[in-house]
Amino acid sequence: MGFVSTTFDVLIIGAGPSGASAAVHAARTGLQTLLIDASSFPRDKTCGDGLTPRAIHQLELLGVADQVTGDYFNKGLKLHGFGGSVEAPWPETYFTNKGSAMSRMEFDDLLFRLAKSHEEVTTWENASAQDPILRGNFLEGVVINHAGQEKTVKAKHVIIADGVRSPFGKKLGRQWQRDEVYGIAARAYCETPLSDEPWIHSHVELRDEDGVVQPGYGWIFPLGNGTVNLGCGALSTDTRPAKINTKKLLSFYAGQRRKAWQLGPEHDVASALLPMGGAVSNVAGANWMLIGDSAACVNPLNGEGIDYGLETAAMAVDTLVENPKRDLTLVWPHRLRDAYGETFMLARTAARLLTYPQFLPMAGPLAFRGPLQKAIMPAAARLMGNLITEEDKDLLARGWQAAGSAISWARKGSPLWDSTSSLV
Repeated sequence: MGFVSTTFDVLIIGAGPSGASAAVHAARTGLQTLLIDASSFPRDKTCGDGLTPRAIHQLELLGVADQVTGDYFNKGLKLHGFGGSVEAPWPETYFTNKGSAMSRMEFDDLLFRLAKSHEEVTTWENASAQDPILRGNFLEGVVINHAGQEKTVKAKHVIIADGVRSPFGKKLGRQWQRDEVYGIAARAYCETPLSDEPWIHSHVELRDEDGVVQPGYGWIFPLGNGTVNLGCGALSTDTRPAKINTKKLLSFYAGQRRKAWQLGPEHDVASALLPMGGAVSNVAGANWMLIGDSAACVNPLNGEGIDYGLETAAMAVDTLVENPKRDLTLVWPHRLRDAYGETFMLARTAARLLTYPQFLPMAGPLAFRGPLQKAIMPAAARLMGNLITEEDKDLLARGWQAAGSAISWARKGSPLWDSTSSLV
């Protein structure tokens, strides 16, 4: 079969933000780590490029936050729609109160180079994980095509961080529950003299060319480098699919914002499909686990996943270090549910409401122009920034936390990182 490597402590499949940061955390604990990616760096990735304070906090722990926020940072979110606007600064929490944005071409390369700088980390670019070598649900080895050469790698543990489609995760039994809410999105870059604008902007009244309100939102994330990331996303289910062409809607949305933002033409347009809110099953086996987008750790209300990717990377390494001989089949899904379960279940339920055509036209004006505006919308902005925490004292924030248990009970049959592995 070709070259058989020396056994590594950890093999990480996928060197995006989740995989690269997992490699850094693993290296810091002394684990000999192989980090592979199917592409070579720098490379692009379809994304909104926004970095919430929650993500910046993780970058502080990695030691690279200043490299991200040094040239540009934002101070909060402006929500627009239904005749109103709300300005919501990032809250003072145990996270930093700085946000930022950086193109994934730059951001992913930054974290990959950080991982590569550790002597405990070996990196292979243009290396695609082809086939698992399994004994039950124990992953004994992985066949990797590295720059055209087939290699077999053995590792004590394998962390899979190969993105939303997770091709290697699928070979281990990962299944996407498409009856749950998922996202469809498109993004582009536009030149503008307003790229230093210190707020990110979201338009939750997203209308198509026929004036129909869509179940999603448009965004403009200034990058501080003469461009903005501009995009739109819609929520969908198998029973209520979003009947839109995302790239066409993106072009229409850009046209609506062009004058105010002095936007140049859209370029580097890309689109993606996004499982969200933990709506995948079979995310772990005896010695392997899925993290970040691969495990659908994405906010169902806004498509944000970088902060969860960085967090689950640290959690995964912690889990391995705490008890390196532990069977992860039940442990890892339990840890994900403990960290995000109630929040994701509630968010998925709220997102499902948005897929009903009549909901947004009815609720939007009440939220943006009605008496609830000042009480509701700042908390909604925190929600959009993944900043609802136990420390939040706002009424809606506490309601968000408390409602999680009721929603979890009401939708207890809804899959959330189902721990039953099809490989057992």
